[in-house]
Amino acid sequence: MLRFLVFTTLVLYGHSTEDFPETNARVVGGTEARKNSWPSQISLQYLSGGKWYHTCGGTLIKRNWVMTAAHCVDRQMTFRVVAGEHNLDQNDGTEQSVSVRKIVVHPSWNSNNVAAGYDIALLRLAQTVTLNSYVQLGVLPPEGTILANNSPCYITGWGRTKTNGQLAQTLQQAYLPTVDYATCSSSSYWGPTVKNTMVCAGGDGAHSGCQGDSGGPLHCLVSGKYTIYGVTSFVSSLGCNVSKKPTVFTRVSAYISWINNGKTVTTADLNQAHISAVLSQSQGKNGCSKAPVLPGNRRVTNIFSHELFLRAS
Repeated sequence: MLRFLVFTTLVLYGHSTEDFPETNARVVGGTEARKNSWPSQISLQYLSGGKWYHTCGGTLIKRNWVMTAAHCVDRQMTFRVVAGEHNLDQNDGTEQSVSVRKIVVHPSWNSNNVAAGYDIALLRLAQTVTLNSYVQLGVLPPEGTILANNSPCYITGWGRTKTNGQLAQTLQQAYLPTVDYATCSSSSYWGPTVKNTMVCAGGDGAHSGCQGDSGGPLHCLVSGKYTIYGVTSFVSSLGCNVSKKPTVFTRVSAYISWINNGKTVTTADLNQAHISAVLSQSQGKNGCSKAPVLPGNRRVTNIFSHELFLRAS
């Protein structure tokens, strides 16, 4: 899910009042991926009305741990992870569905200030998945690594294939070369909305993430192998594939220490306390969510924030 962040002033963000980030992205301008060619990609799904709905992507980083975006899981819902998925509408026999046992959201994540960063979370699965040719672990980058401008990367996901379009039923991929921080944070691109703990990719006006891609991986080719350098976070609210508004990802290499520490968390009460704190921030006085969750993969807009998240619900 990608979320819209409404800019309150022209001076603060350097954009027109009509331009703000959106966090509900899907792959735009891409093609169907070869079946199970990205075996670390998972579909994060939520339960509603007795049915499971795709909402975000994610990356399998251990047999019982998944990395995704914080905005995908900062709601009190029942989630499951499907590994080995390709077509959301049919069972190919390669899928492994596992319930989520625990959610570890980055402690600095603030759903009302997406531009601050920290849009990353870890999901501990109720059981380990079986690794095979359809399900593999994603390779994470060394801590602190920053890619050069125009490094070759691919975004993958089941998000919308065009702005306000439908979710893809089969996994899509699109080539998104990186845009370095100096360029992406310039006034003609994202300006100060983008932080150095983020990665920008794309921005050609034809290829991008879109709603439903949130939490999914940015695969970048380094030394002959694909490494997960980004977690899909947000795009422009003007549209998913806006020129000079690259898709923005959480930079994984900025959080390696946190990821390694997070995977050793064993105190469920600590996690539940944090989730409760996150939920209290996102709920109104009557206990209702400010951004209602709608079944059927509808876009969620949060008027209290500045970006549009790319989750599907």
